[in-house]
Amino acid sequence: MARSGGSTDSKVRSVRPDFASFGGLIVAAGGIIGGLVLDGGKVSDIRQVTAAIIVLGGTLGAVMVTSPMSSLTSAAKGLKSVFFEEVIDMDAAVDEIIGYAAKARKNSIISLEEELDKIEDPFLKKALSLAVDGTDLKELRKMMDIEIFQAEKRDEAAIKVYESAGGYSPTVGIIGAVMGLIQVMKHLENIDEVGRGIAIAFVATVYGVAVANLFFLPVANKLKARIHRDVQVKELFLEGVGSIVEGMNPKLIRIKLEAFLDPGGRKEDAPSKERATAAAPAAAKG
Repeated sequence: MARSGGSTDSKVRSVRPDFASFGGLIVAAGGIIGGLVLDGGKVSDIRQVTAAIIVLGGTLGAVMVTSPMSSLTSAAKGLKSVFFEEVIDMDAAVDEIIGYAAKARKNSIISLEEELDKIEDPFLKKALSLAVDGTDLKELRKMMDIEIFQAEKRDEAAIKVYESAGGYSPTVGIIGAVMGLIQVMKHLENIDEVGRGIAIAFVATVYGVAVANLFFLPVANKLKARIHRDVQVKELFLEGVGSIVEGMNPKLIRIKLEAFLDPGGRKEDAPSKERATAAAPAAAKG
């Protein structure tokens, strides 16, 4: 949300579909099923409702025993962010901080009180509110660092739910395979049925390994990336608010905050561009 004198140009946070997540699942499923068909198999060979019930039900039960209900709820809510990404415009975040810094430098930090109701990001709003209230900078940083740490811990608890599921499902798949083999052993008199039964029994193992490595573990890693990005923008906001409290020049604040940006997203100031343009003809003559 870039601001200059209180005007809003763009949003720091926006939500869009994560086509990598959708596409990844399609490519993974397509590759496995395609390989099966090319090898002479059929989709019906691995379409076993019983195996799916054993693997998914057993995994869910194990995760419920392992994780507290609050973590399970958080994990279920977090699944949405895997497929719908919250895009964070770090450049817009820097612009927003610079807008507040310029206003604070011109009219004092108290003047930012009228901006608080317009701030959408709750973390930035809280940090800037503490700054306007005259909170000591050291104490302000300590309070906001605690908030970052606790939020990260809550998110990590949700990630552990998916990591646990990724660890349990292959084992539950083996349990399903063994259960299938037990049923096969009851009909050893019919050798044709034995071969077919063994093939069906191992479908549970396929389900267990597949759901772990194609869904649960990738979801956990995607959520880790989301958390890392969220922590990064919070640290940017905290560093920016701290610089405002210190009364730092907005140009110096921008230079400091550009460390949070990707190299391609950093803005080059106009004088630098002009110097580069002027230097080009001189270099050509030389």
